[in-house]
Amino acid sequence: MAEIIQRDGTWAFDGSTVRITPGLHRSVALFRQTYGEVAVPLEAVAGVVYEPERKRGRLRLRLREGSDPLLQATGGRLPDAADPYRLTVDLDRSGVAEYVAEEIRQSMLLEQTPKEPARTYLLPGPPVPVSVRSSDGTVSFDGTRVRIDWNDTSDRVKRATGPRIIDIGDLVQVEWLPNSGYEDGFLRFVTRETVFSKLPPERDPFALDLWGSTRRDLLTALVATAVTARLPHPSTRATDHVERSTETATAPPPAADHHDVLLRRLRELGELHRDGVLTAEEFAATKAAVLRDF
Repeated sequence: MAEIIQRDGTWAFDGSTVRITPGLHRSVALFRQTYGEVAVPLEAVAGVVYEPERKRGRLRLRLREGSDPLLQATGGRLPDAADPYRLTVDLDRSGVAEYVAEEIRQSMLLEQTPKEPARTYLLPGPPVPVSVRSSDGTVSFDGTRVRIDWNDTSDRVKRATGPRIIDIGDLVQVEWLPNSGYEDGFLRFVTRETVFSKLPPERDPFALDLWGSTRRDLLTALVATAVTARLPHPSTRATDHVERSTETATAPPPAADHHDVLLRRLRELGELHRDGVLTAEEFAATKAAVLRDF
């Protein structure tokens, strides 16, 4: 057993699994504490390195592409402090950190772990149900459905449409961008009907606009990861895309489907305008955005 215990957390390697446990100190990011312990199988590891710095060092674990729904959902955009695969190491423990890294590398060499992208998720992601309250509303996922309940401060169009419930079978993908404190972020659920629509997050009833506490809004990545883990793996979607492209190479584009979606969106906007939910200016601006995106 190779193990290093730091205020930032603990890494323990038993020859087959790297078990990462976040520290309990207040300096540890809320996201890492909430995400909890991560058990990384050796076959999911692409590399490990210890980086010495002036005041302290850092252990970094690099995972195989496509092996982790967290990395898939966040696209590498998690802040360093929230990344569970990085461990801050005191200088007097640098020798232990080097030993742990070397033990992992030696086991990878002996087991001849694959280097190519994984074709299935090797980590499970967070358990469900999971629910997070953000600056724009509360998003919940029970394993089969996503539900969004809007806050009083949400855009009036979102509040007028009521809670948004999306079945996992209707989802194509999840898009996530963190709130940096300088620029707003978002959590968007892309469905078959909205795949061609790119309304701004503050007006999109399928998206949470993240503009408040960066510390709290970062937790929306938990939901993004839980949903991503239950969607078809990217390698499967890529294969399906190639097959569909081959089958429809000589066929005309399905313009009728796009036209039906456009008409449905415009009818919804028209009803909101007639009911007084949208002002004339808001209706015109939102209609223009819908037409532009289509």
